[in-house]
Amino acid sequence: MSESGEISEFGYIMELLARGKVTIKNIERELICPACKELFTHPLILPCQHSICHKCVKELLLMLDDSFNDVASDNSNQSSPRLRLPSPSMDKIDRISRPGWKRNSLTPRTTTFPCPGCEHDVDLGERGINGLFRNFTLETIVERYRQAARAATAIMCDLCKPPPQESTKSCMDCSASYCNECFKIYHPWGTVKAQHEYVGPTTNFRPKILMCPEHETERINMYCELCRRPVCHLCKLGGNHSNHRVTTMSSAYKTLKEKLSKDIDYLIGKESQVKSQISELDLLMKETECNGERAKEDAVTHFEKLFEILEERKASVLKAIDASKKLRLDKFQTQMEEYQGLLENNGLVGYAQEVLKETDQSCFVQTAKQLHVRIQKATESLKSFRPAAQTSFEDYVVNTCKQTELLGELSFFSSGVDVPEINEEQSKVYNNALISWHHPEKDKADSYVLEYRKINRDEEMLPWNEIEVCGTSKVISDLESDCNYAFRVRAYKGSICSPCSRELILHTPPAPVFSFLFDEKCGYNNEHLLLNLKRDRVESRAGFNLLLAAERIQVGYYTSLDYIIGDVGITKGKHFWAFRVEPYSYLVKAGVASSDKLQEWLRSPRDAVSPRYEQDSGHDSGSEDTCFDSSQPFTLVTIGMKKFFIPKSPTSSNEPENRVLPMPASIGVLLDCDKGSVAFYDVDHMRCLYERQVDCSHAMYPAFALMGSGGVQLEESITAKYLGYQESM
Repeated sequence: MSESGEISEFGYIMELLARGKVTIKNIERELICPACKELFTHPLILPCQHSICHKCVKELLLMLDDSFNDVASDNSNQSSPRLRLPSPSMDKIDRISRPGWKRNSLTPRTTTFPCPGCEHDVDLGERGINGLFRNFTLETIVERYRQAARAATAIMCDLCKPPPQESTKSCMDCSASYCNECFKIYHPWGTVKAQHEYVGPTTNFRPKILMCPEHETERINMYCELCRRPVCHLCKLGGNHSNHRVTTMSSAYKTLKEKLSKDIDYLIGKESQVKSQISELDLLMKETECNGERAKEDAVTHFEKLFEILEERKASVLKAIDASKKLRLDKFQTQMEEYQGLLENNGLVGYAQEVLKETDQSCFVQTAKQLHVRIQKATESLKSFRPAAQTSFEDYVVNTCKQTELLGELSFFSSGVDVPEINEEQSKVYNNALISWHHPEKDKADSYVLEYRKINRDEEMLPWNEIEVCGTSKVISDLESDCNYAFRVRAYKGSICSPCSRELILHTPPAPVFSFLFDEKCGYNNEHLLLNLKRDRVESRAGFNLLLAAERIQVGYYTSLDYIIGDVGITKGKHFWAFRVEPYSYLVKAGVASSDKLQEWLRSPRDAVSPRYEQDSGHDSGSEDTCFDSSQPFTLVTIGMKKFFIPKSPTSSNEPENRVLPMPASIGVLLDCDKGSVAFYDVDHMRCLYERQVDCSHAMYPAFALMGSGGVQLEESITAKYLGYQESM
């Protein structure tokens, strides 16, 4: 971007600031580093596309490196104390900040750390900080914001003798600021320096040409659409971006600028809508606050009721314990008084001693008989002493185990209906969407309401569409192609409704689904291939016939591929279909082929399978390299041994790991006859794996080829009949 363009755009932002449409606080929030919480200083762009200060990246790496060393030291010798610093020393940071620093004991060995902006782990790779781009655009905006939103501090001349004068211009080639006199001295008229580019006073000196961090002598001239970062031509020819789709820098600049300008104009044009939504959010916040206070009051009321019940039970239990204690103490007191009477000069013993003083025999016998009985009882009680009551209160221990468990499970009331859960494994989208869910207490729900809506950031938030369902699955049709849809479900029991389930996001195919079956008449080899009755599944049988054919390999015969095509051709439009390759398959080729190419294959199958014949066979052949970039009447990718092989190009790396991917569970094919291209997708994630041009001047057919043991199953269209079959299964 030119300097004048940046000034005009920044002036437009400042105009919005002046009119109050963009607040200073909101602008400043975008210019603050997520790590140090201050305005950016020399920001770097991380692989996750977030920016962070140069110094902050080093601090994070050094802190992680020191913590790793601390853990290793503690594990090796736990008795040796070590002081753990909260942050790296400035000496370490300064040493690795100097130009030409090399990896040594003071250089951070750790290259992976969590991004402060998104908290995802980012790996800087072997080059570390040197492999990151400096965000010059953000740096320029930060400096101009400081001058516009705050009291601008004068920039002094770098060449003046003390005291320095205030600078009037800065030289972008010299990376220095000058006053008028110094500028004339160091940039004399008629010299090379007089041609230097100069701007107003600034401290932000950015290079004129952005160089590649991986190839330091190459300038950036392309943009990788997959990695979303600028690259040079060496990165595309033999680097990590050889198999990635790239575009020219001017095209990427134009596209991204148009998108950004369009989004900004859209947001500015929706100012009234945003204000109304802010007012609505304000009302929702107040309503939430009131409802929260009301919920707290209700909770306090319920707990106070529990406290009252506990207090009543507490008083009752304590009263029973006091009554039992008083009764036992009374019994002990009576027993104690009886025993005290046995003591000398007390009670019964004293009375018996007085009776013994009686001399009249008749009177003594009359009194002593009854007294003797009482003495005998007292004697027997001495021989067999037994307390009148128990001292233990075991029968009065309060058992609160069950109540404690119930109180521990005390939670909020969920209106009596459990929340249903969407089954992500059974839910899918193809020509239609199939949404399945399960309910923990299925019999308690009378019906369900399935809600769905399209996720579109360019338009207003779309309302939810509702469908009442009696079962636990539903097929939804009439969904737009290449769109994200959100689904959720809630259960009803009478008039009581459960909360909504967690949302499930599904991406629809990039084009309408093309329905076809395998053609059993055109080139079908029934000796090697086996079709099922529905003609949507084909298997390759590596039997006795294949062993007989293998004997001719000694005379240059290649074991042939067995081709099978779809029964319907495509002449125009954009179509998508999907299929599954069995994991045990040895070699399967899948893609598209034109009608004239099919006739050539089926007429001479022996030559058609020569390794030098096939454009994407994976062999190093001259024909392959020379014809790769030209539009071909067919495109087949190779799948087998649980791998997906990207066809080789002359600009890609020779290492096979760059072209071999794990085999997706379901593979999709997108044929665009109008554009003349074919693309292959991972259907589960709806992600494009490989795309190239194809000649669509003739009718195009879905084509498959198998060799050895293998099987291909066409993806079945989702219909109400399909749903009934799934439920019966």
